[in-house]
Amino acid sequence: MSWVTQTLSSSLGRKVIMAATGLFLCTFLVVHLAGNLQLFKGDNGRAFNEYSYFMTHNPLIMTVSYLLYTSILAHALMSIILTRHNQASRPVKYAFARPEANSPWSSRNMGILGTVLFIFIVIHMRTFWYTMHFGPIPMAEYDGQQYKDLYKVVIEAFSHWWYVLFYVLAMVALGYHLVHGFKSGFQSLGVRHKKYTPIIETLGLYVFAILIPALFAAMPIYMFLKVNGII
Repeated sequence: MSWVTQTLSSSLGRKVIMAATGLFLCTFLVVHLAGNLQLFKGDNGRAFNEYSYFMTHNPLIMTVSYLLYTSILAHALMSIILTRHNQASRPVKYAFARPEANSPWSSRNMGILGTVLFIFIVIHMRTFWYTMHFGPIPMAEYDGQQYKDLYKVVIEAFSHWWYVLFYVLAMVALGYHLVHGFKSGFQSLGVRHKKYTPIIETLGLYVFAILIPALFAAMPIYMFLKVNGII
């Protein structure tokens, strides 16, 4: 039996894969947020379009993107396997239980939160990634160079209130998912120490569970208000 088979067949190995892919996705969130923040510049989308061009033409970034897609699928798959394993190991529920006394709500509903986020990722990639690569998209010109005008695609998507609401609710789910998942990822990798754990928990709560989802949510709200002439 190879080490790959051993890793995939053991609960510990699956948790390590969950942790590694989850923390990698956290790193991606920071990079993706940096790109989305370009939308707040009052330059009619130039900074955002140039950023999008760089992300889709840089060989290193393009290679890492395949690792990103693999991580999303592996993270979702390991989540399903671990959830089914935990359910199978406890086929009979307790007659009376007070789950709120043992674990926070986000911890008990990681599967639901993860499912919401996976659905969001599929729709989000269909709206933007697929259109960017395969759909008809207008062009913009800066200093004599042609760029795909993804900014106009963003404007179109966030001109609809229902899509903005869906996006914001997904960011709420992301915040709850990360408030438990961030620190849990480090614990699964064996990073647990009285000196470092409080720092990890604080970073996970205030940066990854609150600040990053809030900034992501602010972007569609801002674009909706701008497109509709409210601001």
